[in-house]
Amino acid sequence: MRITVVQTVCCFVLIGVFAGGHHHTSSLYVSPSGSDSNPGTIDKPLRTIQRAGNVAQPGTTVYVRGGVYCERLRVTAGGSQAGGFITFRSQVGERAILDGSCLRVAEGDDALVELTNVSFVRLQDLEIRNLRTRNYQSVPWGIRVAGAGSHIEILGNDVHHIEQNCAEHGRTVNGLGIGVYGTDNKTPISDLVIDGNKVHHLKTGSSESLVVNGNISGFRITGNAVHDNNNIGIDVIGFEHTAPNPAVDRARDGVVSENRVYNITSRGNPGEQPVNSDGIYVDGGTRILIERNVVHDVDYGIELASEHYDGDTSHVIARNNLVYSCHASGFAIGGYDLKRGRTFDVAIINNTVYKNHTWGTGSGEFLMQFYLSTNSFMNNIVYIGDHGKLMTSRSGSHGGVPTVVMDHNLYYFPGGPGALMGSFNAKTFASFEQYAKQTGNDLHSVFADPQFVDPGSGDFHLRSDTPVRGKGKNLGPDVVGSLDLDGRPRVRSGRIDIGCYQRPPTDSTRLTKAGVSTQ
Repeated sequence: MRITVVQTVCCFVLIGVFAGGHHHTSSLYVSPSGSDSNPGTIDKPLRTIQRAGNVAQPGTTVYVRGGVYCERLRVTAGGSQAGGFITFRSQVGERAILDGSCLRVAEGDDALVELTNVSFVRLQDLEIRNLRTRNYQSVPWGIRVAGAGSHIEILGNDVHHIEQNCAEHGRTVNGLGIGVYGTDNKTPISDLVIDGNKVHHLKTGSSESLVVNGNISGFRITGNAVHDNNNIGIDVIGFEHTAPNPAVDRARDGVVSENRVYNITSRGNPGEQPVNSDGIYVDGGTRILIERNVVHDVDYGIELASEHYDGDTSHVIARNNLVYSCHASGFAIGGYDLKRGRTFDVAIINNTVYKNHTWGTGSGEFLMQFYLSTNSFMNNIVYIGDHGKLMTSRSGSHGGVPTVVMDHNLYYFPGGPGALMGSFNAKTFASFEQYAKQTGNDLHSVFADPQFVDPGSGDFHLRSDTPVRGKGKNLGPDVVGSLDLDGRPRVRSGRIDIGCYQRPPTDSTRLTKAGVSTQ
C-alpha cells in the first residue's frame, strides 16, 4: 500500500499576509438612501457598491448598509501585501442584498459579483440572490473569480437562487453559485479561502454549486453549507482547458473540510442524467485533503475521479467524513467509462458510510470504476443499506498493481454477511469470505453491528459496547489526521477507532448529533 499524499496543504493560507509593511485603513459606506456624489462617509454614504469599489484603495473596508441593491459589482483593482485587503461587507448587524431580479442576464458569463485579476480582496456577509435566465447562451453566476491573483477571501455570504432555467432536454447549459477559475497560464490563483458561506437553491445545469477550476494552487473550502441544488455541490476540477497550459490546468494543494452538503440531485435537471450529481467531487485535482465533512441525501456522496482521458485525480485523502442516505454510492472512484482518466494514490480513511444506494442504482456503498491503481480503503464503517450490496468494481488490476487495498474496516448488513458482497476487480464473489481469501483484502476487517446511538435522528456516535474501539490501523498522523469529526483527538494511546468518530476515554461526555462538538 502506498499512501504518499502531500500533507503541506493545511499550512499555506494567510502565511505572511500581514508580515511587514504599513497598512492604510479607511472606511467607505454605501446605503440605498445615499448618493454616488457623496464622499462615502457614514453620514453621507454612497448609493452603489460599484462606486465604492471604483474608489476603494488597499486597506479600505466598504461597509454596505442593510437593504436591497439591484446592481452588479465588478472588482478589477484589489489590495496589496503592503496596503492590506479591500473588503466588501455588510454593515455589522445589517443585511446587504445584491438582487438580480431587475437585471437581464447577458449572454456568456454574467455574475452578480465578479473579481478579475485581483489580489487581497474580501467579500463578507453579503446576500447574493435571484439571477435567473432561460437563455441557453447565458451563464449566470453568484460570485465569479477569474484570471490570476492571491489572497482572495469569500466569507459568510448567502448565495441562492442563481438559476439557469433553460428547459430544452439534452441542451448543455451552465450556471454557478460560487466559482473560481484560474485562467492565467503563468500565475495561479493562490491563497484562496471560501469559508462559512451558504450556497443553496441553485439551478446550475451542467455546472456546480461551489467550484475551483483550472490554475489554482492553494485553497481552503471550509465550513460551507451547500444544499438543495440540482447539480454537484463542491467540485475541485482539472483538465477542462480553463488555463490553456495543461501543465497548470488543475486545482491543487487544497483542503475541503467541515462542510455540510445535502439535498442535491440531478433528477429533474434537463441538462443532466438522473442520479449524476456528487456532494463533493474531485475531478482532476491533485494533493487534496477532504476531511470532517457531513454529506447526505445527494446522488453520490464523495467521488474522486477524472472525466478526461489525459487527466487523473491523485494524492487525495478523504478522512473522518460522515456520508449517509445518498441515492447512489457513498464513495465512488475511477473514470466512469473507458474514455475517462485515472484515480491513483487516493486514501479513503476513517469514514462512516451509512445506508446509501437508496435509489437502487446497482452501485452499492462503494463504487470502483475504471483506471484505478494504488488506492486504499481502510478504517471505515460501512453500514449497508436495504439493497444489501457492499461494493461494485468495474475494472481489474493491471500489471500487478492493486486497484484498491481494503482492510481494517467494519461492515454490517442487518440481513447477515452472506448477502453483502458485490464485485471486486470485475469479479463477483459468492461470499465475503471468498472475496477476502482470493483477493487478500479485508483480512483484518470485521462484520458486526457498529452500535450507533440513534442513526434515525442523525446521531452516528458510537455506544459504549461498540466493536470498533481500537480496531483501526494507525497509519500515522499525516494520513489519519489529528481530529475526528467532533474535533476530538483522532488517536488515543496510539490506538484508533474505526469510523469518523473517536470515542472519548469515558462515557461521561455528552454525545450530540453528527459533526457537532461537545467540547
